[in-house]
Amino acid sequence: MSLPIRTIAVVVVTYNSAHLLADLVGSLPGGLAGLGWRLVVVDNASADDTVATAHRMAPDATVVETGRNGGYAAGINAGVAAAFAADPDVDAVLVLNPDVRLEPDCVAALARELVPGVGVAVPRLVDAEGRLIESMRGAPSLVRAFADAVVGANRAGRVRWAGEVVVDPAEYDRGQDTDWAEGSTQLISAECWRACGPWDESYFLYSEETEFHLRARDRGFRVRFVPAARAVHLGGESTTSPGLWALLVANRVRLFTVRRGRVQGAAYWLMVLARECSRALLGKQTSRRAVRTLVSPRRMSAPRGPEWVASA
Repeated sequence: MSLPIRTIAVVVVTYNSAHLLADLVGSLPGGLAGLGWRLVVVDNASADDTVATAHRMAPDATVVETGRNGGYAAGINAGVAAAFAADPDVDAVLVLNPDVRLEPDCVAALARELVPGVGVAVPRLVDAEGRLIESMRGAPSLVRAFADAVVGANRAGRVRWAGEVVVDPAEYDRGQDTDWAEGSTQLISAECWRACGPWDESYFLYSEETEFHLRARDRGFRVRFVPAARAVHLGGESTTSPGLWALLVANRVRLFTVRRGRVQGAAYWLMVLARECSRALLGKQTSRRAVRTLVSPRRMSAPRGPEWVASA
């Protein structure tokens, strides 16, 4: 039996996102059809006219200006705090990237899956060309890191226990629980949010959704993949930007170490380093930057932020 979902806070974190807002906002009425919702836009000190565009495109939305680029998790936390302050009876939080476009009835399908015990529901995602985005993930482990280093993520992902990324297209045709999922589009029950607390702002960008989903599982909540719910995610720069890729890799190692301890963390670091070295030898600039970051104690221990990315 689904939990009663009457009011949804839609939280969007923006950073120089003016060019994305029109299509996002335009997709919300259809994507949230049949549900009560209110949009909260949190801007992380954009240098463009994102704030003005948000006011123009969504005049009824709450726009929170943080005054700094504190990262994605910090923006989400600010948005949820504003939503709960305005309406303490919010039933769920829909977290969206600004480059997401909801398909009709997407959120209603997600809401139906928020049965007792399910804390997070995520949709089937495709990219701008309509290609499936492999969004389901297994929890980070030494076995998965080793398989990724030896045979690569795609080959490892063909075996569910061996790969972190679920790559079999058939798996995306059926509803199922997943350890965690790509975080661009997710419906989080208010019960789950209150039990788990805010997202960890120390990650700045990348691994924050991993940490939250795994923390939710630690507290007895499931993460549910819902193929009937559909959305488009245009995608980011992490695979092409050396600085962002280095941040993604560093945060993966940090998260694993925090959860499993320094001994297992050291083994995980070694496997990730081996993976990045092998790709750096093939000429990948992103992996070369990641290797330099991984072997730098100063970089690995430094607080993450925009300055970290710029100097990575």
